[in-house]
Amino acid sequence: MSEVTVTIHHEAGLHARPLAKFVKVAKQYDAAIEVTNLTRGKGPVNGASPVKLLLLAALQGHELKISAGGPQADEALQALQTLVANNFEEES
Repeated sequence: MSEVTVTIHHEAGLHARPLAKFVKVAKQYDAAIEVTNLTRGKGPVNGASPVKLLLLAALQGHELKISAGGPQADEALQALQTLVANNFEEES
């Protein structure tokens, strides 16, 4: 399983809109995605489940570990890392 660590910069954290974008990207790949909130010590949870991701209570400044396994794991991680780095393509 491959993994990356990202920091949430969105001022509202991983709330409804960013979370929906994260799930949409995660579901585009043939990969099992897990997310852990390293700051709070919560997870891992299924990265394609909005409800599970909400349980991480990820706020601005929190570090998340995104892990992926499967045929498109590396592509999925790159896409998710880019999404988070680009502030979920939102102004904040």
